[in-house]
Amino acid sequence: MDQATGLRNMMQHQSAARPRARVITVTSGKGGVGKSNVSINLAIQLKKLGQRVIILDADLGLANIEIMFGTVPKFNLSDLIYQGKSIREIITWGPMEVGFISGGSGITRMSQLDREYLTYIIQNLAELDAIADTVIIDTGAGISPTVMEFLVASGEIILVTTPEPTSITDSYSLLKALNQNPRFMREQTTIRVLSNLVNSDNEGQVLFNKLNAVVARYLKLPLHYLGSIPRDQALSNAVMQQMPVSLHDPYARSTRAFERIVGELTDNEELKKTRSRGMAAFFSHMLKR
Repeated sequence: MDQATGLRNMMQHQSAARPRARVITVTSGKGGVGKSNVSINLAIQLKKLGQRVIILDADLGLANIEIMFGTVPKFNLSDLIYQGKSIREIITWGPMEVGFISGGSGITRMSQLDREYLTYIIQNLAELDAIADTVIIDTGAGISPTVMEFLVASGEIILVTTPEPTSITDSYSLLKALNQNPRFMREQTTIRVLSNLVNSDNEGQVLFNKLNAVVARYLKLPLHYLGSIPRDQALSNAVMQQMPVSLHDPYARSTRAFERIVGELTDNEELKKTRSRGMAAFFSHMLKR
């Protein structure tokens, strides 16, 4: 039995035996747009609704999630692959028992694994379907091969952009690279745009309209507007305190915006359009060439 057949058989068995976590990938065309802040605050708001949430920090070379949580992970994904740690052992628990997994160098080395290691890691990652209701993947910024691998495997993408002209152009470049990827399944992928660090809701809508007009004309790629997060001093203060603003200041403008965003993501009609692939399916798709 070849590797692809073995993976398919394993996935069919697991999909019948386990629930599937909802996997949401948060990305951006450039750094410095608040992507990790968005991931953390979405996780906190989902937790407030009673969901079990895990963040996979796949932003290689940076440690934004652990810095903003004020928690240093003891283990990362490499320890799962090479040191025999279980998936539960490499989860670090942050505020409100939101879990996160540090990718470390394990992310870039996953595509080089042989069949034995590949089967082992997917079996372990499949356990996240039982541990979490929602898994948020916080990718790196830009169009690196690693970021593209996460995006083509994801059924739900949140693209974070800001009013800066470079952010808009880099967001377009990311979508163009994704659209040109031969493994990208546009009919099975929902791409939502979140306008961050805006001065008003109207500015956020205008920002989306600009990006959407260019993407619709040249890429014919459907985008959905998720909403906006205002530029807020309370959010900056929370970052300095290494706390999510959703916990630091529950009444801040940005906190209420995150509440609205999560309301959109958890709307019953919206969920009906979403097919949860689960973490095992996510990574098996990511690693197939």
